[in-house]
Amino acid sequence: MNLTQKKCKPCEGGIPPLTEEQANDLLKQIPTWTIKEGHVLKQFQFKNFKEAISFVNKVADIAEQEGHHPNIAINFKKVDIELWTHAINGLSENDFIVPAKIDEIN
Repeated sequence: MNLTQKKCKPCEGGIPPLTEEQANDLLKQIPTWTIKEGHVLKQFQFKNFKEAISFVNKVADIAEQEGHHPNIAINFKKVDIELWTHAINGLSENDFIVPAKIDEIN
């Protein structure tokens, strides 16, 4: 099943994080994202600050719908998005579902 068709599952801990191989397999479905130090990352660039903020608001809507919230940094026309599952101190499938859905709006 495509990541955009999936729904994030609540994670309260108690499960192991994805293995490097599992994470790399899921990364193939969101090829413009990278994994660095156990986090899924991407930087977006916009024409102006207002477009960046509009994008962030759409990301916030996705995060609320999925119950999985990224770290977001806004620097004028750049938006950095970073995901990992805090409860397991590593990556879960949720960390790939949200980026796939973000890619649909950008």
